[in-house]
Amino acid sequence: MARIRVLQPVGGVDFSWAPGDVVELDDEAAAAWADGVRAEAVEESETTAARSRRGGRAPKAETR
Repeated sequence: MARIRVLQPVGGVDFSWAPGDVVELDDEAAAAWADGVRAEAVEESETTAARSRRGGRAPKAETR
């Protein structure tokens, strides 16, 4: 089993995922979803603190 973090809202007949949701799927399904657009892979050792220190998903804009 692998975990992904949803980046875009997705819904179906029996599920609904919002951005930021962490979902556990079988390895094959997780690899298909974690394309960097719909979802991203979650490392097992990654914590909320590590994500917040990273500053979110998008790189910060450069200022001059």
